[in-house]
Amino acid sequence: MTEYGRGPGSEPWHPEDPLYGDGGWGGQQAQQPPYGGQQHYPEQPQQSQYGDWDQGGQAAYGHGQQPYQQPYDEQHHPQHAGQGQHEYQGGWDPGAHGHQAQPQMPYPADPADPYGNHPGAYGADQADFYGTPDAYPPPEPPARRRTEPEPRETDWDPGPDQGEHAFFAGGGDDEDDDSGDGPGGRAGNGDRRGRSGRGAKGGKGGRKRRSGCACLVVMLVLGGGVGGVGYFGYQFYQNRFGAAPDFAGSGNGEEVTVTIPKGASGSTIGQELKRKGVVKSVDAFVAAQQSNPQGNSIQDGVYTLQKEMSAESAVELLLSPESRSNLIIAEGKRNAAVYELIDKRLEVAKGTTAKVAKTEWKSLGLPDWAMNHKNVKDPLEGFLYPSSYSAAKGQKPEDVLKQMVARAGEQYEKIGLEKKAEGLGLDGPWELLTVASLVQAEGKTHDDFRMMSEVVYNRLKPSNTETNQKLQFDSTFNYLKGQSKIDIGESEINSNPDPYNTYYHKGLPPGPIGNPGEDALKAALDPTDDGWIYFVATDGVSKTEFATNHDEFLQLKEKFNASSGN
Repeated sequence: MTEYGRGPGSEPWHPEDPLYGDGGWGGQQAQQPPYGGQQHYPEQPQQSQYGDWDQGGQAAYGHGQQPYQQPYDEQHHPQHAGQGQHEYQGGWDPGAHGHQAQPQMPYPADPADPYGNHPGAYGADQADFYGTPDAYPPPEPPARRRTEPEPRETDWDPGPDQGEHAFFAGGGDDEDDDSGDGPGGRAGNGDRRGRSGRGAKGGKGGRKRRSGCACLVVMLVLGGGVGGVGYFGYQFYQNRFGAAPDFAGSGNGEEVTVTIPKGASGSTIGQELKRKGVVKSVDAFVAAQQSNPQGNSIQDGVYTLQKEMSAESAVELLLSPESRSNLIIAEGKRNAAVYELIDKRLEVAKGTTAKVAKTEWKSLGLPDWAMNHKNVKDPLEGFLYPSSYSAAKGQKPEDVLKQMVARAGEQYEKIGLEKKAEGLGLDGPWELLTVASLVQAEGKTHDDFRMMSEVVYNRLKPSNTETNQKLQFDSTFNYLKGQSKIDIGESEINSNPDPYNTYYHKGLPPGPIGNPGEDALKAALDPTDDGWIYFVATDGVSKTEFATNHDEFLQLKEKFNASSGN
């Protein structure tokens, strides 16, 4: 490709060429050289030849230089105006017929050209690219150029510099920057289409190089990104949709005790089972629980399971009563009996729990209103709430007692024990709890509880002339004796001055005589209003009948004597 300003060795210019000289293109000498040759000048600075190539998309020749006359094609063939190459009159295309550029002598220095006769700056050994049909006309000397008129719109595809990016115009990534070959042209193979490119920064000409290294880096980054996304996507799929780690079978034979807290969710249960080595993963347990129709009915308490169980086997065993190691406290049971059950469950010496209750009762969580009552045999009586509790070997008695006291406090607050006592004529919730314990102890069935509750309140009234405010309940005497008898001798019961003997003392005993359940508590809050003041267990077992006066009471007593053989 013939380079602008090659200096010595350049092909000479032929002034005798009919397309040059005065008779050529509109009387302007060397305005448009033919294909196959290029007018050469001594070395020119690149900025002066191309103007501001970086700014406009298509260079304006001779920006700031002397104007030149409109070329021949723009006068006679306006449809070709502004194109990068021109057709010649008569259809003769020297480039198309293989016309080769002839050696030219360099111009003598132009008086207005301070750069004349200087040696070429770049590409002195480059091939003449303008010998091809696709070559562009050479740039004009500075003294003879003027700003070209705006190109007219045609249906010709203007190429990348007229609004189409060069990347989409067929240029490969391996095309080199023109700046190294000098302005005005680009060296290369003849099959590459020469085009007027945007000047690089600094006025060196040519468009920016698209670096193969940059493309490689982009590909590596994208490839790494895709690989990373694929890896994390796989992990996400495994975590979300893959099977969770799980053991196989029903365990390795090693038993372990697991405590399930009250209100525990599936994930909480799974975490406890995993911690004890029962299941392999929390997710496996949760999935097994959700797939079991009864999975949500797992109760709190202590369970005996095996290590390394499949999640499905663990769920099934938790739903089986056989695995439960819970301590069940029945309604109305006295504290002395509960202490014995705890000792047995924890496998500690008999009397251990009772000793703890006696010495540490103040630190077990009792509410303020349950503290410091006189003549109370057991301050925890009434606070070992009937329910199911976790209690197994290895636990401490105080921990089990704290569970029970806390459960009682929750239930008493729930039913409003403290707020409703005053409306019933009682001195605070402690007395209301005591009434509930009496109802629980004397009533044979839940149907009896409300009527039994009325009996208690009617006997406590100052207007009571039937019993003179004495309750006269066998249950209170049995409590102080630690027994459960129906027939008690009148001499014994009437002579014992113990505060819990309601035959001897008026009013309520010093405190509860057992642990009432929910029904007894509700009955104490809502007694009947039928005037009941007497009751008799006529069959001596489960049937209780009520009377409103003493005569009715005597009739019920005879029925009892008849059923018991007295």
